[in-house]
Amino acid sequence: MADRTWLGAVTHLRAVREPGILVTLTAVRGHAPRAAGAKLVISAAETWGSIGGGNVEAVAVDRARAMLAANGTAPETFTLALSDKAPYEHGVQCCGGSVTVLLEPLPVVPAVAVFGVGHVGLELARILARHDIELHLIDTRPEQLTDARLAVLSDAVAAVHVHRVAVLPEIVLGELPAGTHVLIMTHDHAEDFALCDAVLRNGEFGSIGLIGSAAKWARFRTKLAAQGHDDAALARITTPIGLPDIRGKEPATIALSVAADLLRASSTVDSQA
Repeated sequence: MADRTWLGAVTHLRAVREPGILVTLTAVRGHAPRAAGAKLVISAAETWGSIGGGNVEAVAVDRARAMLAANGTAPETFTLALSDKAPYEHGVQCCGGSVTVLLEPLPVVPAVAVFGVGHVGLELARILARHDIELHLIDTRPEQLTDARLAVLSDAVAAVHVHRVAVLPEIVLGELPAGTHVLIMTHDHAEDFALCDAVLRNGEFGSIGLIGSAAKWARFRTKLAAQGHDDAALARITTPIGLPDIRGKEPATIALSVAADLLRASSTVDSQA
């Protein structure tokens, strides 16, 4: 990456979906190499910025990488005395002051792919777009993904990626990040089936949801089994989708139910990652 600043590093890690730790000097007492507010970003292999070098930075790097290895999600603080009477593993800094350091995890945000942006799909996108996620919208119908129709997402918190494909929406699966939660809700049962088959065969995905009735799933299950998918694979697909306690056939109600169930499931899956 060209931008070696801490802010550029945060942007870079988010873009490549790599976790990191943001380190900040929150308090400085007495003499220290850097003033309060100095920042450092640490990944598993690199660092950007500086909080002063020496022992304090080496300790911060060690602790940050331990947090990364443990998939830590809670911020941590520590205080170091910069005194020749306070030796540490990485040597001595004798500036005479002390510093307090805050370590904040920069997690990889969840990714969600919605295949089919019809009435329900668009309502679902409106809800999901209010969350800090990576949102992929896929449809084979150009009129469903016009700029005018998607203008309702213009203030999205999510990073929204629009995939306009003429045929074979399953080709987009190869472009999705590992762990993406997939929701299959196209206008065409043939497309839905092809996506179910493809998602079970390719890639490492999170939860997989299929919109539809029990009768639809019974037909799909038989056909997928005939294509060689065993019971364990078929169990990865959840259908119907949504929370059973939220009932109604209006697109907004269905979308609310699906979003609530997805966010619950994704938080559980991601916390175990």
